[in-house]
Amino acid sequence: MPEEFPDDPGEYEKPPPFFPYDENSPIEEHPGDYGEPVEVQVEAVFMAQTGEQVQRFVLLSDGERKLPIVIGPFEATSITLALEGQHPDRPMTHDLMKSIIERLDTRVERIVIDDLWGSTYYAKIVFSKDGEEMEIDSRPSDAIALAVRFEAPIYVAEGILEQATG
Repeated sequence: MPEEFPDDPGEYEKPPPFFPYDENSPIEEHPGDYGEPVEVQVEAVFMAQTGEQVQRFVLLSDGERKLPIVIGPFEATSITLALEGQHPDRPMTHDLMKSIIERLDTRVERIVIDDLWGSTYYAKIVFSKDGEEMEIDSRPSDAIALAVRFEAPIYVAEGILEQATG
């Protein structure tokens, strides 16, 4: 049975269970607000191999600072195909999501990568429908895959960009 969570997120002493932490590990202090969002572009999707381990990254940049974010292989493929304007014979998950969003007469206005716990980034997708905006929590890779398909701007909080380049 799922745990009940307080209505006020400020009541948490540590992240809720969906955060990737072991109950016995020390929890880092959450630094709080990372500042104003800065628009970035997807510079590239690439992979790095160390021995037998392969990691895939999406590289975001504001023109001066760069932020690499580790992503999964399916998200890497999805982002790459969208950036290259390629359309597979059958829709991938993010193509399906785009079709559903459009059929619901909604659109992705922007995404914002605005939080960081340990080495895990968190994002929000901002949708609009009939002039009203709503935010949905997302993994950055899924949010970026949708943003590329909707040609929506991507933002990263100033403090996260600073931390990545500092």
